[in-house]
Amino acid sequence: MTDDERGAVSLFATACLGLLVLLGAALGVVGAMVADHRRAQGAADLAALAGATALHRGGGGCAEAGRVAVANAATLTTCRVEGRDVVVTVRTVGPHWLGQSADLEGQARAGPG
Repeated sequence: MTDDERGAVSLFATACLGLLVLLGAALGVVGAMVADHRRAQGAADLAALAGATALHRGGGGCAEAGRVAVANAATLTTCRVEGRDVVVTVRTVGPHWLGQSADLEGQARAGPG
């Protein structure tokens, strides 16, 4: 090994380690976004079902959908009654990384079969 080659392996290893750390962080953010989107969709499904049930029983479908959305850590952004169906959109707070905000939405429709 010549003097020109000394330290080349440690520089390469450091660069590879930095790349792996960056890749791991990016995969962590993507994983968090997928999990939060699933949570948003679940909250939308439950809110729509609760709203349709309340509407079927003669109550306010959107009011009940809003309560269920909040109970599932989501915010009801839109709710409308179409005939006997309740259509909702909810928003949940997603991961925030390097100043980015990634609030995620879920949509659902429920009514009698």
